[in-house]
Amino acid sequence: MQAVDGKPLAPFWRRAVALAVDFLIAGSLFMLIVYPTALLLLRLDVIHPQVEVLLKMNFFQNWYSVVWLVAYFGLATYWGNGRTPGKALLKIRVVSLVHERMGLWHSIERALGYGASALEFGFGFIQYFIHPNRRTVHDRIAETIVVAEGIGGERGTDRELIDSRPTS
Repeated sequence: MQAVDGKPLAPFWRRAVALAVDFLIAGSLFMLIVYPTALLLLRLDVIHPQVEVLLKMNFFQNWYSVVWLVAYFGLATYWGNGRTPGKALLKIRVVSLVHERMGLWHSIERALGYGASALEFGFGFIQYFIHPNRRTVHDRIAETIVVAEGIGGERGTDRELIDSRPTS
């Protein structure tokens, strides 16, 4: 795809920091939106739980936090056309290898792929160092690649360029 050819790949440290920033934002939004909403619904007597309701922000340990993370990463990637707030801050962007723009399902598919990357002690993230185009498991699942924007010649960056040849 011509929109990707020649762009510098995003260095690992930028990707890792962007992911950490996005996790902080997702957790903060959860606390600012979901928790007060649940309390309001309880006070207004809209919901009637049979047991005590306990909301925990233990990501990946309950169904609603997983849904929240997939919604956050999927919608942020879609609305930002590849730029979540963390990625925008670090000047990197997810680019589709098959479409001109990141679609909604494409973005959600990539967000779901984070789970696959986290499996086996995060080996899917470590594959960044193995794959020739620095693609992790979730990048390959969603057919995306992460590029750096506006860093040309910056000292200490990954200066590798995307290889347009197909890889297996």
